[in-house]
Amino acid sequence: MRRGNEIRSWVLVIGVLLIVGISAFSVIYIVSQSARQAQQAVQPVNAMTSNLATQVARVLNPTPTVLPDPVTIIHGVRDLARLETISYTIEKVITAETGQGPFGFLFGDRLLLIAHGQVLAGVDLAKLIPDDLSVRDGVLYVTLPETEIFITALDNQKSYIYDRDTGVLTHGDVNLETAARQAAEAEIEKAALEDGILEKARVNAENYLYQLLRELGYPEVIFTIPEPTP
Repeated sequence: MRRGNEIRSWVLVIGVLLIVGISAFSVIYIVSQSARQAQQAVQPVNAMTSNLATQVARVLNPTPTVLPDPVTIIHGVRDLARLETISYTIEKVITAETGQGPFGFLFGDRLLLIAHGQVLAGVDLAKLIPDDLSVRDGVLYVTLPETEIFITALDNQKSYIYDRDTGVLTHGDVNLETAARQAAEAEIEKAALEDGILEKARVNAENYLYQLLRELGYPEVIFTIPEPTP
Protein backbone atom coordinates (compact mmCIF):
# COMPACT_ATOMS: atom_id res chain seq x y z
CA MET A 1 0.00 0.00 0.00
CA ARG A 2 2.82 2.35 0.92
CA ARG A 3 4.65 1.48 -2.31
CA GLY A 4 1.55 2.29 -4.32
CA ASN A 5 1.31 5.68 -2.66
CA GLU A 6 4.96 6.40 -3.53
CA ILE A 7 4.37 5.50 -7.18
CA ARG A 8 1.35 7.78 -7.35
CA SER A 9 3.38 10.58 -5.75
CA TRP A 10 6.14 10.24 -8.36
CA VAL A 11 3.57 10.15 -11.16
CA LEU A 12 2.04 13.35 -9.77
CA VAL A 13 5.46 15.04 -9.53
CA ILE A 14 6.38 14.04 -13.08
CA GLY A 15 3.02 15.23 -14.34
CA VAL A 16 3.45 18.58 -12.61
CA LEU A 17 6.97 18.94 -14.11
CA LEU A 18 5.66 18.15 -17.57
CA ILE A 19 2.89 20.72 -17.20
CA VAL A 20 5.35 23.33 -15.98
CA GLY A 21 7.74 22.56 -18.88
CA ILE A 22 4.99 22.75 -21.46
CA SER A 23 3.75 26.02 -19.96
CA ALA A 24 7.24 27.51 -19.96
CA PHE A 25 7.78 26.47 -23.59
CA SER A 26 4.44 28.03 -24.53
CA VAL A 27 5.35 31.28 -22.78
CA ILE A 28 8.76 31.41 -24.52
CA TYR A 29 7.15 30.69 -27.89
CA ILE A 30 4.49 33.36 -27.37
CA VAL A 31 7.11 35.91 -26.27
CA SER A 32 9.33 35.14 -29.26
CA GLN A 33 6.40 35.44 -31.65
CA SER A 34 5.40 38.74 -30.06
CA ALA A 35 8.95 40.07 -30.39
CA ARG A 36 9.08 39.00 -34.02
CA GLN A 37 5.74 40.64 -34.74
CA ALA A 38 6.89 43.80 -32.97
CA GLN A 39 10.09 43.87 -35.03
CA GLN A 40 8.10 43.39 -38.23
CA ALA A 41 5.80 46.21 -37.19
CA VAL A 42 8.76 48.53 -36.48
CA GLN A 43 10.53 47.79 -39.79
CA PRO A 44 8.22 50.03 -41.92
CA VAL A 45 8.72 52.85 -39.41
CA ASN A 46 12.52 52.44 -39.56
CA ALA A 47 12.41 52.34 -43.36
CA MET A 48 10.28 55.48 -43.45
CA THR A 49 12.64 57.24 -41.03
CA SER A 50 15.64 56.23 -43.13
CA ASN A 51 13.98 57.43 -46.33
CA LEU A 52 13.04 60.72 -44.67
CA ALA A 53 16.63 61.24 -43.49
CA THR A 54 17.87 60.54 -47.03
CA GLN A 55 15.43 63.07 -48.51
CA VAL A 56 16.47 65.71 -45.96
CA ALA A 57 20.16 65.08 -46.74
CA ARG A 58 19.46 65.49 -50.46
CA VAL A 59 17.69 68.79 -49.83
CA LEU A 60 20.49 70.14 -47.62
CA ASN A 61 23.27 68.83 -49.90
CA PRO A 62 21.84 68.75 -53.43
CA THR A 63 23.75 66.95 -56.17
CA PRO A 64 24.34 69.17 -59.22
CA THR A 65 22.49 68.07 -62.34
CA VAL A 66 24.32 68.57 -65.63
CA LEU A 67 22.17 68.55 -68.78
CA PRO A 68 24.29 68.92 -71.93
CA ASP A 69 22.51 70.18 -75.03
CA PRO A 70 22.13 67.25 -77.48
CA VAL A 71 22.91 69.57 -80.41
CA THR A 72 26.62 69.64 -81.34
CA ILE A 73 27.98 72.29 -83.71
CA ILE A 74 31.35 71.62 -85.35
CA HIS A 75 32.83 74.92 -86.52
CA GLY A 76 35.87 73.51 -88.28
CA VAL A 77 38.14 70.53 -88.82
CA ARG A 78 41.76 70.79 -89.91
CA ASP A 79 44.72 68.45 -90.03
CA LEU A 80 47.56 68.97 -87.58
CA ALA A 81 51.21 67.99 -87.79
CA ARG A 82 52.33 69.37 -84.46
CA LEU A 83 55.35 67.83 -82.82
CA GLU A 84 54.89 68.43 -79.10
CA THR A 85 58.33 68.27 -77.53
CA ILE A 86 57.92 69.74 -74.04
CA SER A 87 55.26 70.15 -71.38
CA TYR A 88 55.31 72.46 -68.36
CA THR A 89 53.09 72.04 -65.30
CA ILE A 90 52.92 75.27 -63.31
CA GLU A 91 51.12 76.47 -60.20
CA LYS A 92 50.33 80.15 -59.68
CA VAL A 93 48.55 82.02 -56.90
CA ILE A 94 46.28 84.74 -58.28
CA THR A 95 44.57 87.47 -56.26
CA ALA A 96 41.63 89.20 -57.93
CA GLU A 97 39.68 92.03 -56.36
CA THR A 98 37.15 94.73 -57.10
CA GLY A 99 35.43 97.51 -55.18
CA GLN A 100 38.31 98.00 -52.77
CA GLY A 101 38.95 101.28 -50.97
CA PRO A 102 37.39 103.03 -48.00
CA PHE A 103 34.12 101.17 -48.52
CA GLY A 104 35.64 97.83 -49.41
CA PHE A 105 34.15 96.20 -46.32
CA LEU A 106 30.71 97.08 -47.73
CA PHE A 107 31.02 96.64 -51.49
CA GLY A 108 34.37 94.94 -52.04
CA ASP A 109 35.03 91.48 -53.43
CA ARG A 110 38.36 89.67 -53.27
CA LEU A 111 39.34 86.08 -54.02
CA LEU A 112 42.47 83.97 -53.93
CA LEU A 113 42.80 81.43 -56.75
CA ILE A 114 45.22 78.50 -56.62
CA ALA A 115 45.74 77.81 -60.32
CA HIS A 116 47.33 74.68 -61.79
CA GLY A 117 48.03 74.82 -65.50
CA GLN A 118 49.86 73.11 -68.32
CA VAL A 119 51.80 74.60 -71.22
CA LEU A 120 52.62 72.53 -74.32
CA ALA A 121 55.17 73.70 -76.89
CA GLY A 122 56.84 72.27 -79.96
CA VAL A 123 57.17 72.58 -83.73
CA ASP A 124 54.37 72.67 -86.28
CA LEU A 125 55.73 70.45 -89.05
CA ALA A 126 52.87 71.51 -91.30
CA LYS A 127 54.80 74.77 -91.78
CA LEU A 128 57.82 72.89 -93.14
CA ILE A 129 58.35 73.64 -96.87
CA PRO A 130 60.69 72.02 -99.44
CA ASP A 131 63.10 74.94 -99.24
CA ASP A 132 63.68 74.12 -95.57
CA LEU A 133 65.39 70.82 -96.57
CA SER A 134 68.50 70.59 -98.67
CA VAL A 135 71.30 68.07 -99.22
CA ARG A 136 74.83 69.25 -99.90
CA ASP A 137 77.86 66.93 -100.03
CA GLY A 138 75.84 64.15 -98.44
CA VAL A 139 74.77 66.33 -95.51
CA LEU A 140 71.09 67.03 -94.86
CA TYR A 141 70.42 70.61 -93.77
CA VAL A 142 67.14 71.20 -92.00
CA THR A 143 65.60 74.52 -91.08
CA LEU A 144 62.74 73.90 -88.68
CA PRO A 145 59.82 76.31 -88.26
CA GLU A 146 59.94 78.48 -85.19
CA THR A 147 58.92 76.74 -82.00
CA GLU A 148 55.63 77.89 -80.55
CA ILE A 149 53.28 77.32 -77.67
CA PHE A 150 50.41 75.07 -78.70
CA ILE A 151 48.28 74.97 -75.57
CA THR A 152 48.03 76.89 -72.33
CA ALA A 153 45.20 75.61 -70.16
CA LEU A 154 44.16 75.40 -66.54
CA ASP A 155 43.59 72.06 -64.86
CA ASN A 156 40.07 72.54 -63.50
CA GLN A 157 40.34 69.51 -61.22
CA LYS A 158 43.36 70.96 -59.43
CA SER A 159 42.55 74.69 -59.63
CA TYR A 160 40.32 76.03 -56.88
CA ILE A 161 39.28 79.15 -54.98
CA TYR A 162 41.23 79.08 -51.72
CA ASP A 163 39.52 82.07 -50.13
CA ARG A 164 36.92 84.70 -51.00
CA ASP A 165 35.94 87.79 -49.04
CA THR A 166 32.89 89.82 -50.04
CA GLY A 167 31.49 93.01 -48.51
CA VAL A 168 28.48 92.87 -46.25
CA LEU A 169 26.29 94.65 -48.83
CA THR A 170 27.25 92.67 -51.93
CA HIS A 171 27.00 89.12 -53.20
CA GLY A 172 30.24 89.45 -55.13
CA ASP A 173 31.20 90.07 -58.74
CA VAL A 174 30.01 87.18 -60.90
CA ASN A 175 32.82 87.81 -63.39
CA LEU A 176 35.64 88.00 -60.86
CA GLU A 177 36.51 84.29 -60.92
CA THR A 178 36.49 84.24 -64.73
CA ALA A 179 38.87 87.21 -64.80
CA ALA A 180 41.12 85.47 -62.27
CA ARG A 181 41.28 82.30 -64.35
CA GLN A 182 42.10 84.25 -67.50
CA ALA A 183 44.86 86.10 -65.67
CA ALA A 184 46.13 82.77 -64.33
CA GLU A 185 46.46 81.33 -67.85
CA ALA A 186 48.38 84.40 -68.98
CA GLU A 187 50.70 84.25 -65.97
CA ILE A 188 51.33 80.52 -66.40
CA GLU A 189 52.28 81.03 -70.05
CA LYS A 190 54.47 83.99 -69.12
CA ALA A 191 56.31 81.90 -66.50
CA ALA A 192 56.96 79.14 -69.05
CA LEU A 193 58.32 81.64 -71.57
CA GLU A 194 60.58 83.21 -68.97
CA ASP A 195 61.97 79.76 -68.15
CA GLY A 196 62.91 79.22 -71.81
CA ILE A 197 60.25 76.75 -72.88
CA LEU A 198 60.61 77.65 -76.59
CA GLU A 199 64.37 77.03 -76.63
CA LYS A 200 63.95 73.72 -74.81
CA ALA A 201 61.21 72.75 -77.26
CA ARG A 202 63.57 73.46 -80.18
CA VAL A 203 66.39 71.36 -78.69
CA ASN A 204 64.03 68.46 -78.03
CA ALA A 205 62.59 68.67 -81.54
CA GLU A 206 66.05 68.60 -83.10
CA ASN A 207 67.11 65.62 -80.99
CA TYR A 208 63.99 63.68 -81.94
CA LEU A 209 64.16 64.48 -85.66
CA TYR A 210 67.91 63.84 -85.77
CA GLN A 211 67.39 60.22 -84.71
CA LEU A 212 64.46 59.84 -87.10
CA LEU A 213 66.36 61.22 -90.11
CA ARG A 214 69.40 59.11 -89.33
CA GLU A 215 67.21 56.00 -89.39
CA LEU A 216 65.86 57.14 -92.77
CA GLY A 217 69.37 56.90 -94.21
CA TYR A 218 70.93 60.33 -93.81
CA PRO A 219 74.37 59.85 -92.26
CA GLU A 220 74.71 63.47 -91.15
CA VAL A 221 72.04 65.99 -90.27
CA ILE A 222 72.60 69.64 -89.44
CA PHE A 223 69.86 71.93 -88.16
CA THR A 224 70.02 75.59 -89.04
CA ILE A 225 68.41 78.41 -87.10
CA PRO A 226 65.44 79.95 -88.95
CA GLU A 227 65.41 83.64 -89.62
CA PRO A 228 63.15 85.41 -87.11
CA THR A 229 59.72 86.39 -88.36
CA PRO A 230 59.49 90.19 -88.73
